[in-house]
Amino acid sequence: MEDKLDGDDVRSSFPKALLRHLEPNERVLFSIKRRASLEKPKWLIVTDRRVIYFDEKVLGRYEMKAIPYQKLEQVTVRVGIMSSEFVIEGEESITLKLGWMKKEQAKEAIEAIKDALNAIAVEPVTIDVNKGLTNETWVLKKPKELVSRTMYVGQNPQTSAPQAQAEEDPIEKLKKLKELLDAGIITEEEYEEKREKLLKQI
Repeated sequence: MEDKLDGDDVRSSFPKALLRHLEPNERVLFSIKRRASLEKPKWLIVTDRRVIYFDEKVLGRYEMKAIPYQKLEQVTVRVGIMSSEFVIEGEESITLKLGWMKKEQAKEAIEAIKDALNAIAVEPVTIDVNKGLTNETWVLKKPKELVSRTMYVGQNPQTSAPQAQAEEDPIEKLKKLKELLDAGIITEEEYEEKREKLLKQI
């Protein structure tokens, strides 16, 4: 049995152990819960900062993996006639493989990750779709650089991000690019390459 939940109001349904790992201002954008008959639920949660996998076990035990967007590299969804696979890959050989999501849930989850990345990315994030006779593959690759934008309380990144990107001028992008360099997210070479392009737009 799977349940799709959206928004911060879902926190009340999260296990206490999971709630302890969420930061105070971290916004839950999307979540899916799967409960098998004899098992505790498994969760996939997309927030404005990271993707979280939480596997609740008996006697208060659990397994949790979190991939912040700065370390996320690729999300792949493979859907066949009999099965589906949802794979999240990150830096440092981090890989999450979930085989329990249905086709529509997997599609909604990858779209939620795309929207979250678009809220903080300099360049638009897209999903490549390859459709065969009996299967489909969706691949989302993260851009080389991300810029963290300050999210105001109550702001919806899915509706606010495109407007913010449209209004952003090259000088603002330069400032954010410098923040990436200072934070160690991009290299000096990547910084100089992007800086040159932005300077030509001024």
